[in-house]
This record gives sequence, C-alpha cells and structure tokens, in this order.
Amino acid sequence: MKFLLAIITGAMLFITNSVTAQNKTITATVVNATSDEGKISFALYDKENFRQIPLQASVSKIVEGKSVVVFENVEAGEYAVICYHDKNNNDKMDFQSNGMPLEDYGTSNNVMNFGPPNYRDAKFTITDKNVSLEIRF
Repeated sequence: MKFLLAIITGAMLFITNSVTAQNKTITATVVNATSDEGKISFALYDKENFRQIPLQASVSKIVEGKSVVVFENVEAGEYAVICYHDKNNNDKMDFQSNGMPLEDYGTSNNVMNFGPPNYRDAKFTITDKNVSLEIRF
C-alpha cells in the first residue's frame, strides 16, 4: 500500500511540475518614452485575436523614459505585443482627424510601417525559456 501511495504521489508531483514548467513569462520594456507623463498600456495577442481583445493586458508607469510589464503564465506558442503611450490618461489611443496617431506606439520586433501594426511583423515565439522584449516607439 505504501509503495502504491508513493507511486501516485510521485506521478502527481511530476505532472504538476510539467504543467508549471510549460508556462513562461514575457517581460516587455519600452525604453524611449518621450516623457514620464501618463502611462504605457501593453497588450499581448496571438494570431487569432490580434488587435482585438488581448490575451493579457497591463499598464505601467513611466520612470525616466522606461516602462516595464511582465505577462505571466504564458504557454509556449506564437505571440505579439502592442503598446502605446497614453499621455493624457484617457485609456485609449488618440488619433488626428486624418487617422494619424497622436500618441506614440510600438510593437514587439520594433517593425514600424505606415499603417496599423500587423501580426506577421510583430510575432515572436515562446518555447522553453522566458522572453524579454525591448520595444521602441
């Protein structure tokens, strides 16, 4: 009976450690905010929900032009991060009447084209290690 209990306990610990080991963190850092006013809002997406409802979202204050967030418990896979500088703290990105952004924004991989961000340029992969991203506006 003790032998069976030891096997079951060992199996449960192995399964628990395997599940926990699969979830990683993504640390996203904006390194060049133009001011410490307002905040920076970050959103984590996968291909299916890109620029819609984020898988995770976080807001961070700006200190000396830098802002950092950590997305936790992220499963292995392909993702993209978008962030913007909410200078006036109104919880939305502001645009000019012609559609040009009034507030700075950036994406993972720092590819900035004319027009809105696209998943193909911003995507990165998480496998067996935590990921750190440096995002520039």
